[in-house]
Amino acid sequence: MFTLVTGIVGRWRAVCVTALQRRCCDRHRCRYRCSVAECEDHVSSSQRGCLGKDQGRGRKFKPVIPVPFIARLLLDSGTSMDHGCECIYLVGAALGALVSIVLLWLGRRLGVLYQLFHKVETQSPCHGGELVAEVLQSHGVKFLFTLVGGHISPILVASEKLGIRVVDTRHEATAVFAADAVARLSGTVGVAAVTAGPGLTNTVTAVKNAQMAESPLLLIGGAAATLLQGRGALQDIDQLSLFKPICKFCASVRTIRDIVPVLKKALAEAQSGTPGPVFVEFPIDILYPYHVIQKELAPKGAPKGIMGKIISWYLQNHLNNLFAGAWEPRDTSPLPVSIPKATTEQIQKCVELLSRAKKPVFILGSQCTLPPTPVDNLRKALETLGIPSFLGGMARGMLGRDSPIHIRQNRRDALKEADLVILAGTVCDFRLSYGRVLNRRSKIIAVNRDRSQLLKNSDMFWKPTVAIQGDAGSFIVSLAEGLRGYTCPSDWTEGLKAGDISKEKANEKKAEEKTERHLNPLKVLHLVEEALPEDSIIVADGGDFVGSAAYILRPRGPLRWLDPGAFGTLGVGGGFALGAKLCRPESEVWVVFGDGSLGYSIVEYDTYTRHKTPIISIVGNDACWSQISREQVPMLGSNVACGLAFNDYHVVADGFGGKGFLVTRQDEDRIADILKEAQDASRKGKAALINVLIGRTNFREGSISV
Repeated sequence: MFTLVTGIVGRWRAVCVTALQRRCCDRHRCRYRCSVAECEDHVSSSQRGCLGKDQGRGRKFKPVIPVPFIARLLLDSGTSMDHGCECIYLVGAALGALVSIVLLWLGRRLGVLYQLFHKVETQSPCHGGELVAEVLQSHGVKFLFTLVGGHISPILVASEKLGIRVVDTRHEATAVFAADAVARLSGTVGVAAVTAGPGLTNTVTAVKNAQMAESPLLLIGGAAATLLQGRGALQDIDQLSLFKPICKFCASVRTIRDIVPVLKKALAEAQSGTPGPVFVEFPIDILYPYHVIQKELAPKGAPKGIMGKIISWYLQNHLNNLFAGAWEPRDTSPLPVSIPKATTEQIQKCVELLSRAKKPVFILGSQCTLPPTPVDNLRKALETLGIPSFLGGMARGMLGRDSPIHIRQNRRDALKEADLVILAGTVCDFRLSYGRVLNRRSKIIAVNRDRSQLLKNSDMFWKPTVAIQGDAGSFIVSLAEGLRGYTCPSDWTEGLKAGDISKEKANEKKAEEKTERHLNPLKVLHLVEEALPEDSIIVADGGDFVGSAAYILRPRGPLRWLDPGAFGTLGVGGGFALGAKLCRPESEVWVVFGDGSLGYSIVEYDTYTRHKTPIISIVGNDACWSQISREQVPMLGSNVACGLAFNDYHVVADGFGGKGFLVTRQDEDRIADILKEAQDASRKGKAALINVLIGRTNFREGSISV
């Protein structure tokens, strides 16, 4: 560019000098062409803009162009000229350079330059959706969740042709929740595609949930055509502004040749650092074939007038720019993923702290289950260390059902007594009382990929002894390797386990108590716990009933528990169960619903039937938003907006092609048998729903929902 502009300026300089010499000689009637210096002498009497006499005829002479002296300072010239010559040269050179730069900018902006070197294949039947599908396939994507819309149809069709299973749901949020579950269970990026406008706005809650749960997720959104955005097109809104605050990466693809690089970058970003959702917008004219878009853009008749021809040219050029170089071969393989890890020095410091500790304890969060460390390797490392461990989020089930080092109860008391606490992928937010449950005399090792989460509330209630911004799973494996031969004091572990057993026996006794009406929810949950097979996956979606289930149900192994995470979102159950069943078709997938949260997902029984994903759900039906009511009534004296009804949810499941079961107090002795019937129905391909009418207990009394 610099060379080109310099050449243009030089050319203008030569032209201007020659023209000015001729003009000077003509005015002064020189016999021979004079030099530039002589021209300057001819107008020396006019340098201040005054009038002079013409040599030979004695008439008044007007200088070429009087200019300020400052113009001379702007010139970079070794040639002596009068101020008039300098001004014309300056203006000409500047205008020439400016015009050239503007033309180059416009050529690049309008894609004219790119079209000179890259072919537009007007007869090709290919479309942008095929490139999207190729990138997804190259990244190991097996499922694409969607609610269909015309903006995204080419992506869905092309994905199905390449063997990616397209699963359509009855709500866009369910599609994103299902993609979230696939991301958590498979270690790959979960993908959902929804149509423009309201299709995308319906996903906002699910995308925010994925962000807070740190799930790698790609949301593909349709959009209005590139030329119609901001002009009132159907379902056209500023979608990027909507998703930028809740996504790690947002982009709008503007030409077909950009599809592959933009998608590859988005997928890498979703998995790098702290995983999270990314959003890529595809305008409709990026996805359909050339002849379809040409038909929409072509003028209805021959252009009239200069403006009509300009508009016609602009539209044709825009079309050609969309498709220029579109089908040239491109590498669709994944980009490298960046994952922070603890340094050798940090690990060695933690080895020294742990080797001196008498009462160490682990608190593991969902980050521990993230790639690249296999969960089985992590489990072996924890068992080798033998340190008492509390598990939360996706880490539930990491140690199996009955591990001697898995402590489920009395966490607050254990943390007050511990002399070393290792927060592995765990955040000091409301779940740890913002750090207030930690003993200030304890040594604290905190490991987290996200620095803001790593140090959350450390300025108020706690201080880390060692803070490591890195992957928690690989940190624990390295810690175990550095502590070969280490044995955690047995009396500490056994004491915590004894308290665990005592608390669980008390819970079992409470399960035998009679409620005022209907069934004791604790008894129902204990029977469900006994019925769960070893390969089962548990999905939690609800408030009071699910809160009780978290104390009683025991995931059988790693990656066999799904809950919304820190955002506490209701309505995840339908999508989570769908994604889990697709990832693990051989496993029984159980969803624990409250009757309130079921309202978000019950329509997805239609999806389970159509896509042959026979999950099992158990609904704690107490006709109330009990999690709210338990504090609203005593504090404010009213149950307003908390009451529901004992609805026949099992009948709804039947209507969608599933199998429904009703369990009342009259069925108390048959609960175990009904659970087995539901399991049999699931094995035969029917999604089952068990509608259990439950009463109220004082279990978890004092727990709050804010």
